[in-house]
Amino acid sequence: MRALSGASGFLVGQGMTARGATLALLLAAVPALAGEPALPTVALPPELSRVLTDYEKAWRAHDAAALARLFAEDGFVLSPGSEPARGRAAIEKHYANAGGELALRALAYAVDGRIGYIVGGFGHRAGEPDNGKFTLALVRGEGGRWLIFSDMDNGNARRR
Repeated sequence: MRALSGASGFLVGQGMTARGATLALLLAAVPALAGEPALPTVALPPELSRVLTDYEKAWRAHDAAALARLFAEDGFVLSPGSEPARGRAAIEKHYANAGGELALRALAYAVDGRIGYIVGGFGHRAGEPDNGKFTLALVRGEGGRWLIFSDMDNGNARRR
């Protein structure tokens, strides 16, 4: 995998396993857990930026069908406190009552051929502190358009 930005000082090699890539992502998150300042936003290439802006637009419009269309046919939503939703119909149902103010920002990303990821933060308004973080696993669909294969998010509030 070719790292493009925010890759903690190393390039992910062709021999890196999924376990190794996951470990690298977790290690990159350690400073945030220690209460350090927010990580800087990274600029995304236009084709990846479109994924985030389309997500924000559909979320703000409370448009579950539009959200589901951002996903691969067999994509996943992995939200805290609920079972995984798999496939566009299940994703649309999962998002049926979702929506409101949303601002997404990228902390890191990479692409390699037909796969990629975006790690980021989310809040209610741009420029305000993040309320949570997310990882989007991406797959390039027909026509070259990036689709979400997996959306995993969680809030920043500590459990009590």
